Amino acid sequence: MPSSGQIVARLKNGEAFEGVNLAYFERRIARFDVVVGDTIRPVEARMGDNPALDVPAPVGGLVVVVHETTSSSLTYKEWAKFQKFADHKDFADIEAQHAANGFPAPPFKERYTRHAKALIAVGEGAGADRALGLKTEFIALTNPYAADFDGTMQVQVTLDGAIRADAQVEVFDRAPDDSVTITLHRTDADGIAAIPVTPGHEYLFDAVSIAPITDSDDAVWDTYWAALTFAVPE
Repeated sequence: MPSSGQIVARLKNGEAFEGVNLAYFERRIARFDVVVGDTIRPVEARMGDNPALDVPAPVGGLVVVVHETTSSSLTYKEWAKFQKFADHKDFADIEAQHAANGFPAPPFKERYTRHAKALIAVGEGAGADRALGLKTEFIALTNPYAADFDGTMQVQVTLDGAIRADAQVEVFDRAPDDSVTITLHRTDADGIAAIPVTPGHEYLFDAVSIAPITDSDDAVWDTYWAALTFAVPE
């Protein structure tokens, strides 16, 4: 992206790069920042703006867009549906945990929040990501826009600032023809996953944490979704 342009991004609710574009509504947003180096600027937008992000680009560098939602909830009326979700996100022992916590049979509620970062290059895109204090986050340890990028994206996954060892990372890889390939990876003992990526492709990394809720009379599970999006230059 040239430094004379605009950084434009849409908030999307969906999966595999498909979904509904969401307008800017303050009550749905817990945090929305544009980060360049040590400078963090909250996004200023008007209610209903779509795209939700449309700001002048900085002179140059790696831009990290941070977006965290306020909590939403959904009701599971059938255990099988919740089990399928938990299995897919690598929590196969969820039924035993549910029973151990004394949680009720369906129907019950799950509370969820989303914690996303997007990496955008302005000019040469020089710079580095860092821990930015999200509830759960991907920290990009490599810059896919750097001249010396070797084709392996290294990311660290954290929850409440602590590393998530042996955590599942789901990777959505969109090719130039818009086809999407999905693969599963795992973090190592240091919470780091090394994932090969392809020039000319766009990526969405996803990592989910599930935790029991002890402070609510309503929902019984909290789900925290970490996401990272970026493109690899050709």
